[in-house]
Amino acid sequence: MPDGTQTLPVSTQDLRGWYEQLLVIRGTEKAAFDLFMSGLVKGTTHLAAGHEGVAVGASAALRPDDYVWATYRGHHHAMARGLSPEACLAELMSKGTGACEGKGGSMHLTYAPGNMMGSYAIVGSHMPMAVGSAWSAVLRETDQVSVAFFGDGATNIGAFHEAVNLAVVWKLPVIFICENNLYMEYTPISSVTAVEHPAADRAAAYSLPRIVIDGNDVVTVRDEVGKAVARARAGEGPSIIECLTYRHYGHSRTDPAKYRPEGELEQWLMRDPVTVLRDQLVEAGVGEDELTVIEGRAQQMVTHAVEAAKAAPLSDPREAFTDVWADGGSQWRT
Repeated sequence: MPDGTQTLPVSTQDLRGWYEQLLVIRGTEKAAFDLFMSGLVKGTTHLAAGHEGVAVGASAALRPDDYVWATYRGHHHAMARGLSPEACLAELMSKGTGACEGKGGSMHLTYAPGNMMGSYAIVGSHMPMAVGSAWSAVLRETDQVSVAFFGDGATNIGAFHEAVNLAVVWKLPVIFICENNLYMEYTPISSVTAVEHPAADRAAAYSLPRIVIDGNDVVTVRDEVGKAVARARAGEGPSIIECLTYRHYGHSRTDPAKYRPEGELEQWLMRDPVTVLRDQLVEAGVGEDELTVIEGRAQQMVTHAVEAAKAAPLSDPREAFTDVWADGGSQWRT
């Protein structure tokens, strides 16, 4: 049995890698915002700037063959699982070089090579799917783990409760990670939920421990998810982890977020996951010169991604119905 009190070791090399990953994701999110405002991204986008610590920390505790399921605010999860900034931005711009060849866009971003099984626009709909992939791992006798990321608003959706209940009953290797950013779209979660912590405070109803952590600290997220992963691989069943975080932008690109109390954003910016990890690197002895090099390299990656995505061809309309059906076409339908 794994010792649930143990934490995984962390090196300055780990911190450097996670810091660069945070910067690339943050830069890509900013680029997505700018491209949208200039008319080059159609439809809507739901940016995850501020949430990156959850994605990077959780992914650091997973293996490449583990499964990840995300919400429509899922750019950071796809990139944490290996999606390049170019493929991400190209997908948002309906380009043929996008992660889904322009068919998914922002709200259905998917990166199958990294077992990132998609972003889902219907709130909570992916949670039973994560239970399904966990069940498949049990049936195939692998020790793969499935992770379902979801927002605080999804905890008031029936699919959340159904998924958690079945995962506990069958002791499935699935981890439910709530990114609690305080708001379900435009409504404070506290105004419509009977408990303070919408995911963690309900865990006891399913015989699971209450786990609430700082979602803006990559190391904390990695450690807590690592413990849950060890339990899941050992056949000890699911976990619910509530990560406290905050989105820097509004719900979507049409939302100015004027419902937020004055000073709230500024308070959370003091706990920006990028700033938190940078401070940890400084405390670990990494100098400003090296940090500047990392920051410059990340910016160059994003700049190149923007240029490449802009120059890429639009998706070929003739490809619209490929990769949609299991056999590559719709001829089998009657």
